[in-house]
Amino acid sequence: MNRPEGRVRDLALSLPAGALPAYIYDLAALATHAAAVRAALPPLVELYYAAKANPEPRILAALAPHTDGFEVSSGGELAHVAAAVPGHPLAFGGPGKTPAEMAAALDRGVGRFHVESTHELRTLAHLAAARRDRQGPVLVLLRFNLTVPSGLLAGGALAMGGRPSPFGLDPAEADTAVRMLADGSCPHLELAGVHAHLASGLAAPELAAVAAAVAGWAAALADRHGLTFRELNVGGGMHVDYADPAARFDWAGYGAALARVARAHPGLRLRIEPGRALTAYCGWYATEVLDVKRSHGEDFAVVRGGTHHLRTPAARGHDQPCAVLPVAGWPFPWPRPEGGSGPVTFAGQLCTPKDVLARAVPAAGIRAGDRVVFALAGAYAWNISHHDFLMHPHPGVHFVGGQDTPGPGAAAPES
Repeated sequence: MNRPEGRVRDLALSLPAGALPAYIYDLAALATHAAAVRAALPPLVELYYAAKANPEPRILAALAPHTDGFEVSSGGELAHVAAAVPGHPLAFGGPGKTPAEMAAALDRGVGRFHVESTHELRTLAHLAAARRDRQGPVLVLLRFNLTVPSGLLAGGALAMGGRPSPFGLDPAEADTAVRMLADGSCPHLELAGVHAHLASGLAAPELAAVAAAVAGWAAALADRHGLTFRELNVGGGMHVDYADPAARFDWAGYGAALARVARAHPGLRLRIEPGRALTAYCGWYATEVLDVKRSHGEDFAVVRGGTHHLRTPAARGHDQPCAVLPVAGWPFPWPRPEGGSGPVTFAGQLCTPKDVLARAVPAAGIRAGDRVVFALAGAYAWNISHHDFLMHPHPGVHFVGGQDTPGPGAAAPES
């Protein structure tokens, strides 16, 4: 089990039962981790944060000093991130941009668009031509769904490329798209380079090999058209191991590999866009055991909340790492429900057998009233969950390791 220490543990134990469940974010740990990631990357590699992983305003503010910008994928994210970290560079990606969203991004001066189809390219060119406050060309990175050497994407938990997918342009359209930008058909757009985010959940050697393969493909594309690409975005996809939270992505090895890619392509600025790998470790989901019961020879601990607050384990099919924090008090005159000597499955309050946070957890003797804290809850957790199924209260949001006053977006604990 992954046990919280210090302020996270103290806060998880001190919150009244009515204030649970609650998300607890350690801003100091986040800043330390982000600074270490930035230090592991060579100067020619830009670090953007994919805001979709966790858009909490105080998370964004803590990351801002250690990142070069933020990637957004909707008009809502665009407005939210621009308000939370004003003045920071933004890149607009995603496969389903509406004309209204693209126009709003142009109005906000978004510096880069990751274009995913020739239709989207034409729409952006039309909108850019209609701008009255034109301030130079709009930079475009063409996103491609590339096929990379066999086996490189095999270890990924989620594939976005290398096979039929709604993400990016088909490589067969590459020459057409480049010609549209190079022959004057899109006069207010400027081709800066290529974007290719192909999979999530890769280890450093595989992810570095993907980056090298994409860089080589992009260089060949540029050579065919007598162009020089200035930028290459290889996305995120760094592995986060929920089964072994202590095992971290090899940022030093990845940084060294990206430096070799940069040396092989002089003048090319690389960009990465991690999300989960930056924020997962700073977040905790704290809750209380409501009941402990035995069913057909197995022990179950039913907790406040569940996958409608923390969807990650259901979405990814894993067991969320957790720790039990024993609580001495018991407010009722009857004995506390208590587990046996074997493992326990943690289930939530929803009326579905899929509402399971972790299975076969070694938590002998767990009792109703104890606290449970689920680790690695800092990314793709609350923000992707089906919040209002059964209309349970929303969790509180708390921050430690930063300023004591609540920041924008900090939720009051539910009672």
